[in-house]
Amino acid sequence: MNNTHIKTLGELKSSGYVSKSIKEEIRQNLIKKISKKEVTFPGILGYEDSVIPDTERALLSRHNILFLGLRGQAKTRMARQMTDLLDEYIPVVAGSEVNDDPFAPLSRYAKNLLEEKGDDTPIEWLHRSERYGEKLATPDVSVADLIGDIDPIKAANLKLNYADERVIHYGIIPRSNRSIFVINELPDLQARIQVSLFNILEEGDLQIRGFKLRLPLDILFVFTANPEDYTNRGAIVTPLKDRIESQILTHYPSSIETSLLITEQEAELHADQSKKVKVSDLVKRLIEQVAFEARSSEYVDKKSGVSARLTIAAYENAVSAAERRAIINKEKETQVWISDLTGIIPSITGKIELVYEGEQEGPYQVAYNLMEKAIRTQFAKYFPNPDTFKKKKTAAGVADENPYRAITRWFDAGNHLNVFFESKDEDKVQLLYKVDGLYGLVKKYFPNANAKENALLMEFVLHGLATHSLISKKVVEGKIEFKDLMGSMLNLGTKSFSEEELDDEDFR
Repeated sequence: MNNTHIKTLGELKSSGYVSKSIKEEIRQNLIKKISKKEVTFPGILGYEDSVIPDTERALLSRHNILFLGLRGQAKTRMARQMTDLLDEYIPVVAGSEVNDDPFAPLSRYAKNLLEEKGDDTPIEWLHRSERYGEKLATPDVSVADLIGDIDPIKAANLKLNYADERVIHYGIIPRSNRSIFVINELPDLQARIQVSLFNILEEGDLQIRGFKLRLPLDILFVFTANPEDYTNRGAIVTPLKDRIESQILTHYPSSIETSLLITEQEAELHADQSKKVKVSDLVKRLIEQVAFEARSSEYVDKKSGVSARLTIAAYENAVSAAERRAIINKEKETQVWISDLTGIIPSITGKIELVYEGEQEGPYQVAYNLMEKAIRTQFAKYFPNPDTFKKKKTAAGVADENPYRAITRWFDAGNHLNVFFESKDEDKVQLLYKVDGLYGLVKKYFPNANAKENALLMEFVLHGLATHSLISKKVVEGKIEFKDLMGSMLNLGTKSFSEEELDDEDFR
């Protein structure tokens, strides 16, 4: 029921309105949503069987919550969406700094106003979108920021002495009364500041300078923290952690399919890009695989995590790389080629924290290696794994069935391919058709693919064979060179192989 036409306390009483605590309010609205089988946290993907049920249980229990997890795991987003579980409007005493409930005022201002005007006390209505407060914890956050302090200017203007409660300038927490208040990266808050939260969580007491105020604030507290913080930057003091009733562990997507949905939902492409650039499911999966490879890489700091923002930024960069090429070549439309994925490297280097070994390798090389591993992993899901056709690892006769023999022999004959990053689509297609056996291989395993899909898969095969060391691949200025393995090793000295591998005809 919308009572926003009510303007005074007397009218509010006559309407039969009943005040509720914020936790009870959220509990009742959550029960309604669950009963109707409505989605409680829309747009939060991959948490349907883990984080969301845990959060619902915590809210039904009227708990304060700590979301504990690595960066990019939608912790803050979960907290922000809790405003959807609030009533659309609630009444507050007009002019109140702390959203005073007309039926249970807290501040001296509201109490004095009710004593003076009684049922004529003016009422305002607060929308749920305004009932959210958020603070990023940093070492410079003070008690005054969170709780409040004495305001000498107010004391002078109102001609009050410092013993009067009205000289207090309330901090962000009291101003978030009857709201959801979020402190992000809680361990970054100094220990003495965390201590100031004890009584607020437990008793609702505020201590400001010489004042000890009894303000039973009505707040749902949500905290977020990264496990890395416990060792690298700070810690949640034990008594405070003990007062947070529910600690909920967040996590990264467990499957490529979930990651694809998240990236598709979050990536922001320009309308012109969506019209001009087509992105295949293969390219999308390669981009997502990069994040999965990074999370298991020995060069990447696992305690820091690999945010979902990596794949979102990488997807946007891949599309922009294709768009830029199309603009240069005056093409009306194009697709993202595998070679365009070199354009996502800046999205990777800025989103991963390297361990010492990774720093020695260099961020660019680590990012490039992650991309190569992603290609290798996905290649085995589209085409037969080349490793199964090595003589010493397969049964007799299997080597004769090697589907890659014609391709590798074409390169062994001294042929090479230079794929330029900015070449036209039609030039790239013509180039790919020069390789013996490449088109036939793709048609064998993907007989229903159209012309554009064929060309992309043909390029994918070359990159995949290079990651399995069947041909060589080198990124030089403006292009990718594909050559035979032996010639590349002798001429460029880029990689060494064992004599057994070089003697293995089927390996080549």
